[in-house]
Amino acid sequence: MAPKKNKKTRTTCGPLKLLIDTSVWFDLAKDYRQLTLLSALEELVHAGRVHLIVPQIVKDEFARNKSRIADESGRSLSGVFRRVKEAVDRFAPPETKTATLAALSDIDHRIGTLGEAVNQAIERIEALLAATQAVPTTAAVKVRAADRAIQKRAPFHRQRNGIDDAILIETYAAMIAAEQIVDAHFAFVTHNTKDFSSPTGDNRVPHPDIADCFTARSTYRINLGDLLKEVAPDLLEDLSFEREWVEEPRRLGEITDAIGELLDKVWYNRHWNTRVEIQEGKVKLVEKETLPVKDHATRPIQRDVWEGALKSAKRVEKQYGLDNLGPWTDFEWGMLNGKLSALRWALGDEWDMLDT
Repeated sequence: MAPKKNKKTRTTCGPLKLLIDTSVWFDLAKDYRQLTLLSALEELVHAGRVHLIVPQIVKDEFARNKSRIADESGRSLSGVFRRVKEAVDRFAPPETKTATLAALSDIDHRIGTLGEAVNQAIERIEALLAATQAVPTTAAVKVRAADRAIQKRAPFHRQRNGIDDAILIETYAAMIAAEQIVDAHFAFVTHNTKDFSSPTGDNRVPHPDIADCFTARSTYRINLGDLLKEVAPDLLEDLSFEREWVEEPRRLGEITDAIGELLDKVWYNRHWNTRVEIQEGKVKLVEKETLPVKDHATRPIQRDVWEGALKSAKRVEKQYGLDNLGPWTDFEWGMLNGKLSALRWALGDEWDMLDT
């Protein structure tokens, strides 16, 4: 195997002073696959290797839009899916109804699960923003932003109100101009390439109207992951792999199938305990059970019910094989019941629900 090539990395001594555009924060929150990247950013901030620059306008914009982000992540879709399932249940052809409802239930479950991941991401981003002192929008910044509008300079080059974006880039420029540390390095990261990137050619290059903000001590980026890998290759050398390989939440069908298997195995073990009690005369078979039952410990079993249980046991043996049906050690039996209880709890049952 050929040795890995050394990556070009940033060599300045102090922390990277990083301004992340609101568009990037939004995308970090929306996509659960970005949680690894968010974790890396948190670790670098806490380790002092990255210092966030958070303009007040970014905090305000994120706060205004976080509910919309959560809704777009799936909460509103979940209601739509419920209505679709009701329509399928009423009108779908019988031969396709079961498969269609199962597929819709899986998608609805996935929406709910991933929606929770988005809510967690929003909370983590809010914590990062709250822990950083906001940079106020000064009168001088407002004047320079307004001047961009008058001159139709980016981000006002697209016939739209770009005042927030103009304030953002002017705040960034002001922070660089005020920096006294000679070897301090800055970076501006955005996904808003239409307003900030070059309108022709490579969108990794800043628009000519803001190019003077990016010199030897300042970097323009449209990919946060690539930037952080340059800051800390030791920490993030596997980031690309981790972003591609993310544990997917289990489908609802997988969970219900697992519950069904666990129910069968727990029931089969209890069935054999009853067999032993019948053989030892502790439990009797009767033609018809008499109610009410006075002693459940020695409750008799109606013969036709027992014959049905024997048939069910044969089905379980055929489905799983005798080698996969015990006998269980105390630890294995505890794990079996614990898994069943946990999966049932995840789908709405109370803890310790082990009825079979």
